[in-house]
Amino acid sequence: MRWGCPGYPADMTVRAYRRLSVEERRAQLLDAALSLFAHRAPEDVSLDDVAEAAGVSRPLVYRYFPGGKQQLYEAALRSAADLLELCFAEPQAGPLTQRLSRALDRYLAFVDEHDAGFSALLQGGSVVETSRTTATVDGIRRAAAQQILVHLGVPAPGPRLRMMVRTWITAVEAASLIWIDEGKQPEVGSLRDWLVDQFIALLTATAATDPETAAAARAALALESADGPVGVLARRVIPVVSEAAHLL
Repeated sequence: MRWGCPGYPADMTVRAYRRLSVEERRAQLLDAALSLFAHRAPEDVSLDDVAEAAGVSRPLVYRYFPGGKQQLYEAALRSAADLLELCFAEPQAGPLTQRLSRALDRYLAFVDEHDAGFSALLQGGSVVETSRTTATVDGIRRAAAQQILVHLGVPAPGPRLRMMVRTWITAVEAASLIWIDEGKQPEVGSLRDWLVDQFIALLTATAATDPETAAAARAALALESADGPVGVLARRVIPVVSEAAHLL
């Protein structure tokens, strides 16, 4: 099994019948470690486990990772982070909600395939967690937020818009963890659509009081269709709001 972002090539499998280069051997060991970390907490994975999964000896693992399990985990985490960031890479064309949906499809497929490892990655508390691993995880969040801001056409946002996007990234993380804990219910398509709705709601609510966000929202929503996620959400929300009209 490979740890990668679904939809992107991440095959680091190396055939055993030929001598491997230093880079190939290191990639093989990282691939084995990531496969184990995908379904078990880091503290439950030993170097012997990694060696067995890679089909090599324990001394060979130490040869490439002399710092032992900590060095291997940090390298594996960095490799996983690079792949996870690819989930948010999306061409800047078409309606924003379609771009978000495709990115979320890849992200949630990653979560589904690597549930235990994903939980350990975001929840922390591992005995092998360090300031470097914490910085790596924070880097994933910041990279994802930056991708969203690029799609909004605001590469250098003010504090309100930046906070809004980072709040949504946090909501996506939290929902993913809860989804795993709840036995991956609701089905993944419903979860994706709900997260897109949350983004629209946060964007429009922030736009009501922040001119920069309002400008970005107008430009983004101009590309949406009446039968797309924005139109559907509006038609669902308007009756709810209308019932509370007596409060206005």
